[in-house]
Amino acid sequence: MRPIVTFCLLFYGASLRADDAVILAPGTPWKRHSIDNTSRGADGVKLGDWNKDGLQDIVTGWEEGGVVKIYVNPGPAKAREAWEQITVGEVKNVEEAIFTDLDGDGQLEVVSGTEGKTCTLYWHRLVDGKWGTQAFPVATNTQMWMQAAALDLDGQFGPDLLVASKNKGAAVSWLQAPQKADDLKAWTLHKLRDAGWVMSVTPQDMDGDGDADAVISDRKGERTGVFWLENPGAAANREHAVWKEHAVGGLGKQVMFADLGDVNGDGLLDVAVAAKPVEIILCLRKTDGGWQERVVKLEGANLGDAKAVKIADVNGDKLPDLLFTCENAKEEREGIVWLEQQREGPWKQHTLGGPEGLKYDLMQTLDLDGDGDLDVITCEERDQLGVFWYENPQR
Repeated sequence: MRPIVTFCLLFYGASLRADDAVILAPGTPWKRHSIDNTSRGADGVKLGDWNKDGLQDIVTGWEEGGVVKIYVNPGPAKAREAWEQITVGEVKNVEEAIFTDLDGDGQLEVVSGTEGKTCTLYWHRLVDGKWGTQAFPVATNTQMWMQAAALDLDGQFGPDLLVASKNKGAAVSWLQAPQKADDLKAWTLHKLRDAGWVMSVTPQDMDGDGDADAVISDRKGERTGVFWLENPGAAANREHAVWKEHAVGGLGKQVMFADLGDVNGDGLLDVAVAAKPVEIILCLRKTDGGWQERVVKLEGANLGDAKAVKIADVNGDKLPDLLFTCENAKEEREGIVWLEQQREGPWKQHTLGGPEGLKYDLMQTLDLDGDGDLDVITCEERDQLGVFWYENPQR
């Protein structure tokens, strides 16, 4: 197994194995900077350098508003000001939006997925200086598309798409690219696994063989939990081979968004997943390839229900911490907090967003203001806070 962290000189995982308790710590909410609150139902934030200036931009779908937008990162000096907005398409019930370059022209485009009555995957791209929206016929009016990731799975014709859905006919599948990406009728869909309601699809080489496998979290149906699907390789994928499934953790639980990272500093890739009602399941990779499962139960009396977790060193002490978002954060409950990992003793739960907001989503961490610590980008879709970032007060 290939280690993913080479800079850690101190193994600090003993406290995780001995004590996963959580205590409340004093603190005040971080300052929130709005990026956009002009539409309704902001549903996820994904990153990519759209304008090739070395800064990570944001793409977001607005589910109730029916628009897909890019937000252009203005750089540290202007990060607290209004960001340039680009509407790349208008589609109903949009649930997912990602950056990718399907046609290999060096310019990022956007792929979006919709649920509700639309149930379609779309490609948004610039044509003669104008944004156009086209549906993939094989993925039109078919499934409630929830997640997508772009990567080359068959070693030919550029990026393919890993896609996943929810409810009736739900599955994890891959959308195979044809020789010409803009021949949308030639894209073909291949099922990898039946599903219930997939929350996360993350490409990651889990077995060290040089290709990207798929780590998924499935919250509904007969097989809930976190799993990884083993990529059989480009040649086998051209023959539409089966991807072997491996269980990770959280089995039988309603797991939500998951994240990957080295939580305990042993150089192995772990998985953290938010789970109902208000907990984080840590799936720690063992040297034999198996998993050790630990449960971090948050102090949930003042929190909503679990939605997402992010592994990040929030306070710069070289120990990965955990960011946690909630939905149903009603009646002055908090929708986003962070858990400080200590070398010894319990996790310390800190406020981050305060009582504003009802339904938070995925998080991304970036140093947006250039002060050397990680800020947090996320969105909220019920109080219509929209897309925004929290300024880390550590420095």
